[in-house]
Amino acid sequence: MQIVASGILGKAEPGTARANLTFPSVTVLADGSLLATLRAGDEKDSPKERIAFYRSVDNGLTWSTPSYPFEPPEVRGTGGTLKLCYITELAPERLLAAAMWVDRTSYPGKPLFNAETEGCLPMVILLANSEDNGASWSTWREVPMPAEIGPASLTSPVMRLADGRLAMSIETNKTYLDSSKWLQRAVFFHSADEGQSWTGPVMVAEDPSGRIFNWDLRCAVAPDGRVGSFAWTYDTATASYLNIHRRISADGGMSWSAPEDLGFADQAARPAVLPDGRVVLAWVDRFGSQSIRARLAANIDAPFAAESEVEVYAHARAQAASSDTGDMLASMDVWSFGLPSATALPDGDVLVVYYAGEPKALDVRWAKLRAPR
Repeated sequence: MQIVASGILGKAEPGTARANLTFPSVTVLADGSLLATLRAGDEKDSPKERIAFYRSVDNGLTWSTPSYPFEPPEVRGTGGTLKLCYITELAPERLLAAAMWVDRTSYPGKPLFNAETEGCLPMVILLANSEDNGASWSTWREVPMPAEIGPASLTSPVMRLADGRLAMSIETNKTYLDSSKWLQRAVFFHSADEGQSWTGPVMVAEDPSGRIFNWDLRCAVAPDGRVGSFAWTYDTATASYLNIHRRISADGGMSWSAPEDLGFADQAARPAVLPDGRVVLAWVDRFGSQSIRARLAANIDAPFAAESEVEVYAHARAQAASSDTGDMLASMDVWSFGLPSATALPDGDVLVVYYAGEPKALDVRWAKLRAPR
């Protein structure tokens, strides 16, 4: 693969409520345009954060100025913020927004992650619909979660499966003051009515011992209907990142293959699936080469060829890993590159978006990748 163009989607504005731009994602719409979402805030985690929309009509080469379609909603009478928002096109003009809402009232002034307990602030998954390509939106509705999920993290856009159902990838967390052992896992919820109701959780990835965490599950549906999931894998005993692990489902996420070590670390992007079934996976190599990289595979379960690898972004400074899980997670507010997401474009290229910059000024940047044709 090769990089054929690159640029900035959203420019940070230091000292403002747009100083830190993170959680970028791009959706291709039926009219050929692109809709990008990202989270803007004065800091990495902030009660001032909000969701920004950007649009492109030239396959990501240029982008509109940002718009802010959502006011910070209240959930169950409690004030909070939208941490991230993913868009899924259900049909031409019909969009589904899936957002992760963070309670900023119950523990005022506290950060999202409690380094002492490894718990999270209360989090809720919200959905809204648009019938006009995102120009206007319905009110938010909450996705009910069983108590066992805890504060729910949304890890990928809602996916349309081969049988027409929708699938949502959710990561479990502990409540903020819970000091018990964290038994983290990743699950799918399914909907047969366009997101109006959802089934109970189906297991995707877990270590019953609680030693191995499967974070930030990034998922994609292949043209043959198989679903691939890619886990950011962390060993709590050694406080180290393992290689990315892939799992494949042939039944819409109801059952999964054994985890496969892909041979490279550490945080996977949402993969881009090309019309011919080839898959482009970007990932963050934060503690090795200090870069964001990408490789190509022939299909959803094929090897990612080392000779296809490209460097999407190279960081200038080394980042030291902590030996303590809580400290390591709490220190994420000073990490200054990451969260890539890849999207297959109508012109046959792949757009990778990610955040990068300095801790007090994080842009969202893009790179167009071209696979051999």
